[in-house]
Amino acid sequence: MFARKIALLTVVSVLTAPLLVACSSDSGSNGSSEEITLYSGRGEYLVGSLFDQFTEETGIKVNARYGGSAELAAQMLEEGDKSPAQVYLSQDSGALGTVEGILATLPTSIVNLIPESYRAANDTWIGVTGRARVIAYDSETVTEGEVPTSVFDLTDEKWRGQVGIAPANASFQSFITAMRIAEGEEATRNWLEDLVANDVQKYEKNGLILDAVDSGQVELGLINHYYWFRKAAEVGEDSMRAQISFADPKDPLSLINVSGVGLLKKSQENPNAIAFVKWLMSKETQEWFANTTYEYPLLPAAEAAEGLPALDSLLGPDIDLAQLSDLPATLKLLQDVGLI
Repeated sequence: MFARKIALLTVVSVLTAPLLVACSSDSGSNGSSEEITLYSGRGEYLVGSLFDQFTEETGIKVNARYGGSAELAAQMLEEGDKSPAQVYLSQDSGALGTVEGILATLPTSIVNLIPESYRAANDTWIGVTGRARVIAYDSETVTEGEVPTSVFDLTDEKWRGQVGIAPANASFQSFITAMRIAEGEEATRNWLEDLVANDVQKYEKNGLILDAVDSGQVELGLINHYYWFRKAAEVGEDSMRAQISFADPKDPLSLINVSGVGLLKKSQENPNAIAFVKWLMSKETQEWFANTTYEYPLLPAAEAAEGLPALDSLLGPDIDLAQLSDLPATLKLLQDVGLI
């Protein structure tokens, strides 16, 4: 089974991967008592300072190897028992689902910190932060009441050439995987074909979509919620013509995906690795994410950034987040309809 997963993830890495970037020193791969080796699917620019903070507080050095979540997952599967990784931090739940077989069962004291819907059913990984899919809209040409409340309305003729997506982006691909699971293969294919027929506009990533909406290039765009909050914090909400709207509950666009963390089986009893995972779920660290990245903290006691709707008010499609690991089929579908 692992061989099949490696083959599938190789397809992903060919289509989507940047080269893996290792930190300057991997000396922690021996798993000594005062350090851990972490494979991080979250970029150094985002979490490097957070890892430094953990070291300052605990004295435990984090030897981080950075790369795409899918590529690191494939690497761990290929390395097998020889992998130096002790902890795996993924940008999305799909990659975590792919490597569940090599992850240890997390302590009950950790998994019970967050709601069941944001962790693995077998307790092999736990969500760290959440992100919602939203529709960014040009408030100078579209009123809030005119914004579609279902993703299926985006193929209406009135939005011809006015919808921006990022089909090569991992977040969009996870959303399509969720749609395949919730709505079925045929409905998802039909929707994608209708988007293409309606002259959907393609961008490389979420931030470029938001910029396009904010500058009036397109009227609507599909992004993760925190891109808007980050830009609003940078330039001021009043200076933005782009605003965001959340879809109806249970609509495929209402997907709440998570970043998450797991321990490799060999590290199940490693106190430093366990301490790192527990530290990620502390109220202070959760609120660091909320205030720095504008993602949703998953610890109920932690407060989200001001202006965000309550996480429990955003009801996504009824799926197991681990099912988002079925990415290769999504990539093939996007190829078939001509989006990648």
